[in-house]
Order: sequence, then structure tokens, then C-alpha cells
Amino acid sequence: MPTPRSKIVVYVPLDHAEAVRLAIGAAGGGRLGKYSYCSFSVRGVGRFKPEEGARPHIGTVGKAEEVEEERIEVTCDQTLVGAVVAAIKRVHPYEEVALDVYKLE
Repeated sequence: MPTPRSKIVVYVPLDHAEAVRLAIGAAGGGRLGKYSYCSFSVRGVGRFKPEEGARPHIGTVGKAEEVEEERIEVTCDQTLVGAVVAAIKRVHPYEEVALDVYKLE
């Protein structure tokens, strides 16, 4: 029976996208058969407003912000999800990382 897999999706500002992709691959994410560091990306606009007590990497507390970001998607064995998420958080610049994990069937 094949190893259960998950998909991880993370949103990151463009200037940190390559560092996040490299961290994911180094942690074992993005392996497909005999290929490694596999990912899919699409660009979009992230919107947020830092509230009191936040320490935003981009923007100012109390002011709505728009940032061009990259959505990075990778798959990995479910046993690697914790390591891949930890690797993302080590290099991601945001105080709160927008990240989703989906179990694949």
C-alpha cells in the first residue's frame, strides 16, 4: 500500500518565495517519484490589517495592507508534514504564516 500523502499550501511574499521552496525541498517536501523540489506556484495579492500588538514584517499596525505574494503548493509523505511545516516557519518572514495542510486520498 502506498504511503499516505499530504498537500501543503503556503502564502509568502515574492522576495522570500525561493527561500521557502528551498527549505521545503531540504525537509523532504516536493518529492515525486525520482524527482525532488517539485512545487507549483501562482501569484496573487494578500490583504491584511495588523492589529494592536502585532509586529508586521510588512505594513503598519492599524493600516490595511496589500502585498504581492506567491502561493506555493507541494506534496509530501504525511510522516514529513511536521518537518516541512517547521522548515517553512524557520524561513518565512511573517509573524503569522498562512499555511494549509490537506490529506490526499
